[in-house]
Amino acid sequence: MSWFESFILGLVQGLTEFLPVSSSAHLRLTAAFAGWHDPGAAFTAITQIGTETAVLIYFRKDIATILGAWFRSLRDKSMRSDHDAQLGWLVIVGSIPIGVLGVTLKDQIEGPFRDLRLIATTLIVMGVVLGVADRLAARAERDTGRHTAGNHRKTLKDLGVKDGLIYGFCQALALIPGVSRSGATISGGLLMGYTRESAARYSFLLAIPAVLASGVYELKDVGEGHVSWGPTVFATLIAFGVGYAVIAWFMKFITTKSFMPFVYYRIALGVLLFVLVGTDVLSPHAGESAG
Repeated sequence: MSWFESFILGLVQGLTEFLPVSSSAHLRLTAAFAGWHDPGAAFTAITQIGTETAVLIYFRKDIATILGAWFRSLRDKSMRSDHDAQLGWLVIVGSIPIGVLGVTLKDQIEGPFRDLRLIATTLIVMGVVLGVADRLAARAERDTGRHTAGNHRKTLKDLGVKDGLIYGFCQALALIPGVSRSGATISGGLLMGYTRESAARYSFLLAIPAVLASGVYELKDVGEGHVSWGPTVFATLIAFGVGYAVIAWFMKFITTKSFMPFVYYRIALGVLLFVLVGTDVLSPHAGESAG
């Protein structure tokens, strides 16, 4: 991997990690369109350390509060009913599905799941799911604004073990490139009745343990094939800087805007990808054989 490739891929990772469009799919597609080797699941996981570091800094106050309450609850039983302490436990519970499935499906994640036809399918299907969830949430918010009974939108204070596990299984879907970690968890949150801001905030918090663990685990594969330490670290740093800016923008965007632009983008990209593969402009396994 050249330094130019690592710069572009780090930029793509930072731009797409927190948007509901799938960063892993965009890294895969960027390489395929450019005629580069597929950067692979290991490169993707490691560069996500950069974007998750951006999450740690952006949400540092929330994280410090949650961790402080969680640690105190370990020795003080009275703290176990504290919302922040419970949120700490729920992040742990919600991380279990992706941890178990990530280890179980490792070979599929690094192989068949990177087929461009599967990526096109997941882009379209999850785009439709996000669109439906967004429209239902918008309608419920309008009803709440008119004080219609039974349409209270949930916040993180309403989060319990059941919803935490559902969030966790939604996040696990992102093991398939094209699904999008934020897209799946935000869609799940909206369908469960959470506000856009709460669904997005918990999506980012929930990702921290799984993404950091995955990135650290994949460090052992750096230096194998065409991915080397220098370009990988460089891409990770680029992803961190760009990712921080995207988080700040996205959290402001969702307070007043719909997710529909991302829905249209996902569907259009998926259709384009099917056309390119169907007309043999792109091979469904473009770049996979190298490295």
